[in-house]
Amino acid sequence: SLLPDKIVRDLGLDFAVRKRTVSSYTPAVRDGRPTGLLVAGEGTQESFAALTGGEREYAAWQRFYGMTQRVAERVFPTLTEPLPGRDALRERIDDADAWRMLFEEPLGAAVEENFTDDLVRGVVLTDALIGTFADAHDTSLLQNRCFLYHVIGGGTGDWDVPVGGMGALTDALAGAARAAGAEIRVRHEATRIETDGNAAEVTVRTPDGERVVAAGRVLVNASPQALAALLGDAPPPPAEGAQLKVNMLLTRLPKLRDRSVDPRQAFAGTFHIAEGYGQLADAYRDAAAGRLPTAPPSEIYCHSLSDPTILGPELAARGYQTLTLFGLHAPARLFAADNDAARAALLKATLAELDAHLEEPITDCLALDANGEPCIEAKTPLDLERDLRLPGGHIFHRD
Repeated sequence: SLLPDKIVRDLGLDFAVRKRTVSSYTPAVRDGRPTGLLVAGEGTQESFAALTGGEREYAAWQRFYGMTQRVAERVFPTLTEPLPGRDALRERIDDADAWRMLFEEPLGAAVEENFTDDLVRGVVLTDALIGTFADAHDTSLLQNRCFLYHVIGGGTGDWDVPVGGMGALTDALAGAARAAGAEIRVRHEATRIETDGNAAEVTVRTPDGERVVAAGRVLVNASPQALAALLGDAPPPPAEGAQLKVNMLLTRLPKLRDRSVDPRQAFAGTFHIAEGYGQLADAYRDAAAGRLPTAPPSEIYCHSLSDPTILGPELAARGYQTLTLFGLHAPARLFAADNDAARAALLKATLAELDAHLEEPITDCLALDANGEPCIEAKTPLDLERDLRLPGGHIFHRD
């Protein structure tokens, strides 16, 4: 979503993307019966009416996202331009209400101003909270910034799936680098950079030992904390990630309690779990008080429905699917005392919230590995810091 076409063209990147056919599905229980909100093209208006009992919320949805698309068309091109100042960007957007709602006031005010249904409010707010620990009314406006990144992509807000998985993009970038004369070496780790401001020497640990490489310029694609360590400088304050990331391989998609929606349709977009507006506020309060959320909010993506090549041909033919679950309001501080115990407890509670909307437990659908173990892995912010060197497990590296 956030990779500009200009970069793809300039580098001659050879990879393909596919659009998801469904935007989102959010299960709910109304009047004691399972139902939900399906945002999927022509059926969206009917789904809104069935959930909310009228036309008001759908009309508000159309107005609000019409506004965000106009903002996206104006803001997204700035990602490859010199950063505009505040006045210049306000003039470029040329919409006083949009500027107020997205750039000046906490997003919660706009959500409450435009929508009345708790579930609809929650679906809108989720884009402001993915990987960001903030309340809807946080005066820092961190949630507004996160929201903008999720709705401006490509000038449309669409999120596409790279054919073959993200590795296809990595391969395309590597190919472009090699074509331009770069030499890519793996298993070589820079451990120290010495520089006088004009030239540098980089200490590199290789499979054959340590050596020093002289360079006129050193480009470091790592976190500010990692760069400080390489230079021997004092590191900047640590970031704090706020998510639980869960990867699953299923033998089949689970059946839903809401029988009006086919599972293949429900999981084709973003499947929201425990993400009503009130539920999101409750989860934030729990985590801010140092407790794991009682009803952890999360959302699921099934990219193999859009691109079966993510799986091997045999698994795809047998109907296997991948699920990626992204849990919200899980800041790193909650895992500091005992990462393993907190991870297990949060995963259990998160899957329980999902199971509440399924006809069968999600664990019954998990594939088994060669050792007979379920194909599921969960990563806390501390796990991401350890495995990927993301400071504090913050998926944006910093706020």
